[in-house]
Amino acid sequence: MKKVTLTFFFGLLALVGFAQDSTKDQRIIEDAADAKASFLDDDPSMQEMFDSSYGYIILPNVGKGGFGIGGAAGNGVAYQGGSKVGFAKMTQITIGFQAGGQAYSEVVFFEDQEAFDRFRNSKVEMSAQVSAVAAASGASLNAKYVDGVAVFTRTKGGLMYEASVGGQQFKFRDN
Repeated sequence: MKKVTLTFFFGLLALVGFAQDSTKDQRIIEDAADAKASFLDDDPSMQEMFDSSYGYIILPNVGKGGFGIGGAAGNGVAYQGGSKVGFAKMTQITIGFQAGGQAYSEVVFFEDQEAFDRFRNSKVEMSAQVSAVAAASGASLNAKYVDGVAVFTRTKGGLMYEASVGGQQFKFRDN
């Protein structure tokens, strides 16, 4: 009887955990759709990048903060050919002059299959030479891919002073 009770209990925990993950994933998908709409409101010409890129990820809610040493993290959705193919997790650690906190959305475009495959294999680490462009009207018209990647951010709130060094790392998870 103990084995049946324990099996039932752990099965119930697994089911609850799966339901929570499913709910969290659905929320990320909805937030990513809202973030995409906001990026396009700021810069309608960005639609061309959504249409022409090999793939992209949208991180709708990235939190960033620091005081000397800082960090950022966010979860998002990965798309290839306009279809959802998985999820992304971004982390960043920075060292340098910085103080404050900020919330923002980020979209990362991949120019070709090679760049997108690096992301899918969790081998994309954006360094200092890949800089994000603030989303604004017409900003995407002059955007350039660096190592097959172009990044746009849209501030949602907060204030952060920063002159720091550190790269973003991405992890991919299938649907």
